[in-house]
Amino acid sequence: VQLQASGGGLVQAGGSLRLSCAASGRTLSRYVMGWFRQAPGNEREFVGSISQSGVTTYYADSVKGRFTISRDNAKNTVYLQMNSLKPEDTAVYYCAARPGVVSAGERGYDYWGQGTLVTVSS
Repeated sequence: VQLQASGGGLVQAGGSLRLSCAASGRTLSRYVMGWFRQAPGNEREFVGSISQSGVTTYYADSVKGRFTISRDNAKNTVYLQMNSLKPEDTAVYYCAARPGVVSAGERGYDYWGQGTLVTVSS
């Protein structure tokens, strides 16, 4: 499956952005979807994940209550709604897909998108 993340940009602290991850090649409904981010000089970190049905989600503590993952399997797209953005949310955001049961963490993701840059100014 090929993944294409989009929606990044420059936003002021306190603002919102919605990232999209569009899939092609295979139906997205087969996969657990995850969002990850990598800030300059830092390792890539888990942001959140969503089950194939969209019923179950997991979030990193740093984004819990501010970010929401959703999916539209009919459109083969997953979203990351980011509210109350902080400068420390600045990073390249990646979406990824894997089979299996949804959980937190980075393990087992087979397919990765190219990333979209989010910059939050103070």
